[in-house]
Amino acid sequence: MSERGACPRCSGPLQPPGLTSDDYRCDVHGVVPALMQATTAEYPKLRAVADRSDVPAWLPWPLPEGWLLTGVRWADRPDQRRVAVAVAISGHGLVDGPSDLLVVAEQPGIGLGARYAGLADIDPGDRLSRTPSDTKIHTDGHPTALWNLAAEGDRTAYVGEADGCWLWLIGWPELAWIAIHDGLRLTDLRMETRPIDVPTGALTPRILL
Repeated sequence: MSERGACPRCSGPLQPPGLTSDDYRCDVHGVVPALMQATTAEYPKLRAVADRSDVPAWLPWPLPEGWLLTGVRWADRPDQRRVAVAVAISGHGLVDGPSDLLVVAEQPGIGLGARYAGLADIDPGDRLSRTPSDTKIHTDGHPTALWNLAAEGDRTAYVGEADGCWLWLIGWPELAWIAIHDGLRLTDLRMETRPIDVPTGALTPRILL
């Protein structure tokens, strides 16, 4: 990936803002934000991402026992404000051994969460209003409904809405969700005033997709 970033919908290259445009442009999807390279997620890096974010920088906290923070990625507008933030954690599921979970917050129309979920759509659309929710988690102490989507066979995907943004949770393998859905709590790092001692691990390949 070049320093210009990539398209959050297809990972294709972008044309940067220049003489003819004030936006990033993908040859396939037109005007999009720039998806930047993933990085390991030590707290200072998380803090820097959160401080320039217009969407929540959701951190599962406390982490499930034995899990580590294994990456962060984001999409920027040309003014370097974040319009999507993905945080990865990795550990062991109850039935499938090593597991990964991506937590993605994004403004409508970005398409990053859907791509991680292996879906052709950009946003969930009105499908969430047609059926009851499948589970709930807590976002900054508030119960938040999530719907299970038909993701690709090697993963599970849930989506809901929190703080005016889409909230995606994508887990690998397909049953990884079993290990963490009960009592999962997300904290928006933008609201945290004190450093959090987060255990970190090597960058998971899942966030590089």
